[in-house]
Amino acid sequence: MRMSRSAAGTLFVVGALTLTLTALVYPSMLGVQTVSSSSARVIATTPSGPLTEADRDFVVKVRAAGLWEFPSGELALKKGTTPAVRTAGQHLINGHANLDATCRKVATQLGITLPNQPSPQQQGFVATLTADQGKKFDQDLANILRVTHGQIFPVIANIRATTQNTLIRQLADQANDTVLDHITVMEQTGLVNFDSVLFQETTPPKLPKSSMTPPAPAPGEPTVILSPPAGFTPPPSTTPSPAPTTG
Repeated sequence: MRMSRSAAGTLFVVGALTLTLTALVYPSMLGVQTVSSSSARVIATTPSGPLTEADRDFVVKVRAAGLWEFPSGELALKKGTTPAVRTAGQHLINGHANLDATCRKVATQLGITLPNQPSPQQQGFVATLTADQGKKFDQDLANILRVTHGQIFPVIANIRATTQNTLIRQLADQANDTVLDHITVMEQTGLVNFDSVLFQETTPPKLPKSSMTPPAPAPGEPTVILSPPAGFTPPPSTTPSPAPTTG
């Protein structure tokens, strides 16, 4: 059962595989800065290759990113005061709608449980942008999104370099292109404070791990679908189309 992104808006305010439930238990701790000592442990053997804890957590991270960046893009279309900020919003919506579709497909094939809400920290980002007005909104959007994309970029590279699972490699390829596109459009707003961004990327706040972990969905909870609004026109990409993946 699924429900649309619009039907689940309030969430943002505040097959053919048989896998054991214990193997793919929902991660109890997750965050861009968190590295599990057992992340290389294989938790399932699948037709697409072995699946590790790090692979599973990466899929959850990709999903969680879309759950807050997609609505941030919607806010940018409504509240952005410059064409560049509104264009950045278009890229957030389009990029995460496409990436989330792949993420949900991969999760289904690998038996991974996905969240329907972003982490408390990410919900805080959306709350900040929801409260912002005018130029403050433009500045916060550009800088918050530039920091978070800069933090996830090396995580994607590490997964792409180490995973033995072909589905995870394909997801990492798409995530890499999407994140690079989003970094580019944030920088094109002319509002990124690079000194502040570099500081935040290299010395992140020490938040409780619970603040960086998206809540697990309730049993039987419908899956949130990130669907662009009616009449939405996808923007041109700032990055070349990825080559077909064969393995």
